[in-house]
Amino acid sequence: MPSERPEGLTDRGLSADPYSGGVADYYLVKLARGPAWDHARRRREQEGWDAHAAFMDALTDEGVVILGGPVGDGDDGDVLLVVAVESEAAIRTRLADDPWANDMLRIESVEPWSVWLRAGAG
Repeated sequence: MPSERPEGLTDRGLSADPYSGGVADYYLVKLARGPAWDHARRRREQEGWDAHAAFMDALTDEGVVILGGPVGDGDDGDVLLVVAVESEAAIRTRLADDPWANDMLRIESVEPWSVWLRAGAG
């Protein structure tokens, strides 16, 4: 019995028309260290880490953040988030409430991401 595939996907994972011009599936958010970042301290030792971590955990629990974490070795790299929101403005508004917003982390970019390839469910 063949495994079930998301609607519109072929055996190779790409649909015949993978982009219909609609709304992005997700947004990719790149966060860079801000001016208050202490380069002598590790990420989890930064001022206000606990409050920032609680804020990000809440966004994850709500289903806003799907995936997230530092790129690279974890302490010196930027952060990449995959978020499920209706618009760029929506995620910018939500991230403005982060205790680390602007001073510790700043939004480097927000890009729509349309997923064309996805592993099967079975």
